[in-house]
Amino acid sequence: MSDGQPIPGGRRLSAGHASLALGVPPSAPGLIYALAVGGGIVVRPQEGRTITFGRNRPKVHLCIGENDRRISRHHGLLTCRDHTWWVRTTGRLPVRFPDSRLLFAGDDSVPLAEGYTPLFVRGSSGREHLLELYVTGPDEQRSTSRHSDSTQPPRTWRLSATERLVLVTLAQRYLLHESHPQPLTWQQAGEHLDDLQPDAGWTAKKVEHRVAAVRARLAKGGVRGLTREEVGEPVGNALNQNLIRELLESTTLVPPDLALLDVPGDG
Repeated sequence: MSDGQPIPGGRRLSAGHASLALGVPPSAPGLIYALAVGGGIVVRPQEGRTITFGRNRPKVHLCIGENDRRISRHHGLLTCRDHTWWVRTTGRLPVRFPDSRLLFAGDDSVPLAEGYTPLFVRGSSGREHLLELYVTGPDEQRSTSRHSDSTQPPRTWRLSATERLVLVTLAQRYLLHESHPQPLTWQQAGEHLDDLQPDAGWTAKKVEHRVAAVRARLAKGGVRGLTREEVGEPVGNALNQNLIRELLESTTLVPPDLALLDVPGDG
């Protein structure tokens, strides 16, 4: 299989590379990291340098949605201009930014801020194709001079495979960076899981019990806001919102986990 077009001023990242939500190695400012399910690239800044992405792997620098015909062969561009990386859509479907902002073909390019930005393109059967981007800033460069400093990663929480699937289902609107996200209801989550695993006997009550067990474990581990006593009445969605916030801020859940929700056989 072709690796796509040669990378101008950069190199490839292998399939299975860790989510960019976890950060990047110490780097000079202005580098752009771009990662999809099949791998990614890291490219140095240079005025006018352009990276193409889309489903036609041999003809683009970065392939997304390779087997989904709703994704355009050349779906978008990442261009370095005025010391900033810009995103432009060239395909038929819009690219969605965090907070549900849509970038259509013909719209003005959008500048990328330093740090992490997940982009999404909705393909066949509602499937969301993720393109993770990370633009390095001065902090990444300064970190290279602190050789003796110990790394301080966030505390991630151990989840079983089933717990992760349940929590990604519950928190999918947050992982999709929708505007004003809310957790799925128990009923919605149960129905979604039943579609994914028809023989597993998923119900709203089964989902609730699984999530409650994780909340109790994290509360015992020192996370606040996960019990009725701490939140007070009326509880509403507060317990699940606080749980999801902790899982996201600790990078226990990251946007690539959404791949767990792909129904087998869907494009």
